[in-house]
Amino acid sequence: MVAFGPWLDTGFGHLIKKESRSKHSIAMAVNGTTTTTLLNGTSPPHARDPIETNFLIVGAGPAGSALACFLASHGLTGIMLSNAPGTAKEPRAHITNPAALECLRDIGLESEVLGVATPQSHMEHTRWCHDMAGVEYARIHSWGNQPHRRGEYDAASPCRHVDVPQTLLEPILVKHAIVKGWKMRFDSTFEKFERDSTDGPITSTITDNITGQTYRIRSKYLFGCDGARSNIIRQLDISLIKEPGQGLAINVLVEADLEKYMKTRTGNLHWIMQPEIEHPPWGFTCINRMVKSWHEWMFIIFPEPGFTDFRVRPTNEAYMKRIRQFIGDDEIPVKILDVSKWYINEIVAERYSDGNIFCMGDAVHRHPPLNGLGSNTCVQDAFNLAWKVAYAEKGLASAKVLDSYSSERQPIGEGVIRRANQGLRDHVGAWDALGMMPADVEERKRQHAELSAGTEAGRKRRQRLREQIAYTEHEFGGIGIEMNQRYESGAVYLKDEKEARQPPPEDPVLEYQASTYPGSRLPHAWINKRVPNQENVSTIDLAGHGTFCLITGVGGEAWKEAASRAASKLGVETSAYSIGWAQDWEDVYGDWARRREIEEDGCLLVRPDRTICWRSMAMGEDCDEAVLRVMKAVLGRD
Repeated sequence: MVAFGPWLDTGFGHLIKKESRSKHSIAMAVNGTTTTTLLNGTSPPHARDPIETNFLIVGAGPAGSALACFLASHGLTGIMLSNAPGTAKEPRAHITNPAALECLRDIGLESEVLGVATPQSHMEHTRWCHDMAGVEYARIHSWGNQPHRRGEYDAASPCRHVDVPQTLLEPILVKHAIVKGWKMRFDSTFEKFERDSTDGPITSTITDNITGQTYRIRSKYLFGCDGARSNIIRQLDISLIKEPGQGLAINVLVEADLEKYMKTRTGNLHWIMQPEIEHPPWGFTCINRMVKSWHEWMFIIFPEPGFTDFRVRPTNEAYMKRIRQFIGDDEIPVKILDVSKWYINEIVAERYSDGNIFCMGDAVHRHPPLNGLGSNTCVQDAFNLAWKVAYAEKGLASAKVLDSYSSERQPIGEGVIRRANQGLRDHVGAWDALGMMPADVEERKRQHAELSAGTEAGRKRRQRLREQIAYTEHEFGGIGIEMNQRYESGAVYLKDEKEARQPPPEDPVLEYQASTYPGSRLPHAWINKRVPNQENVSTIDLAGHGTFCLITGVGGEAWKEAASRAASKLGVETSAYSIGWAQDWEDVYGDWARRREIEEDGCLLVRPDRTICWRSMAMGEDCDEAVLRVMKAVLGRD
């Protein structure tokens, strides 16, 4: 990449401006052909001369940009396109959970993400209130701040939940991908692809939105990260599993300094209920989301039940009136920065891939933002796929390993869309307890007033409200749905398992379950050297980084030697460590002994995505044969 005044040359006849186009969007792109010839002095490629690349990513949101970063960590680069003029201008996604942050940690981006994140203390609560300045109905600890559950969160991951608006996350990912060698082209519309076979070269037709010129790109792989209106999914004719949606929602991005109120109302999510107000049909209730503490907010407005006019276009004055009612202080200056509408979907694709075309993100799973699962699932889709593509491309694995992407990630996506939609339905009980559900305003007032009554009806209503608020911990404390992934595919070796997988916890959304059963994520535990002259290290940091990893304990030296010999025979880089008394790493708090589920001289084999793909409960009779057999099977080389 070459500096060129205020621009950066991506090497693809494309300029990335250093400064922000707006405070919501950076790394904006302008085609060099709009005013001049390309930087190398040539004219744009003619349509009959396709541009050649191995990897073409369509879409530069969290899924596409994360995939580019993860592929780059394996030394693979290509071209990434986006129909948008730049990175996200709206802070759509914002919660980054430990599972996704672990993926970014693997490639060294965790600290950069934390550097732009809202302080964790600002995520302390979710609140239910009449307005931002006034009466509070209830609050609940959120996102790992629950005093009674901090040990559970600490046990699950070395990472914590952070609030990073998509407007800040995307630029980090796109910039990293470009620095690592990816060519980024914004304002580019993917039109169609052509291929003669499911594993043959793919020719994609692209339109430059600025010049109107059409050109082609020929690639070995095509990645559809092109969002909810995915042209790639449509052309592949992949069936979508659809449930009835839950209607319309309106995002209103607002600038309003509420700092004077937030010291005693700390939290990044605030449900606002006003049962006594004659609201417009489109403005029934809202959840106010902190974007930048405490002066930028996203008011996510939900219409009243049964409202079906998706063409509604409130005036700016109508929006302003409702926003001021939600804020509750007419003296505070308010500026509406942006308004957008979206649909509450419950859609997942039946499969995520077709030959050498792979889809992820909103292209394959579409749902409301409840539980904060959207962009996190996108990042994990990409992390799962990247190492498989890299190993197949380098000849370290057969193409069969690529089939495991869809079989592993599609069930995860299906669970995510179900949970996110159920999370929204779960809120109706609290709305009802607050008296929000009747259409008649007088009845709403009567029901809400009942909360203050010293009657049996009042007692029951108050109890119902407390129970409904407590149940929302399934959204704001759902560490289970975030971390309890379980993969089953040809890239997970189960033939040596003598018993069935442990049943899920009683409440799999709420409760985290550490496991080393093949297909599970590697459990986190703090380890250190026998002479601890450094900060503690997580077990997850031993694994990943593009390589396989074998972990054993006291008496397991033969496993380490077997891993080394298997790695040499297969040409696959594999690290091996022993954890325990006087081993490579010490089990600082004894947590590893409690979570490993194998004997000290057993072993775990961990894939590059930190998924356990095989384990031996104890020392085997022929370690070399076992490790080599399993690695061949996982890599599709058996």
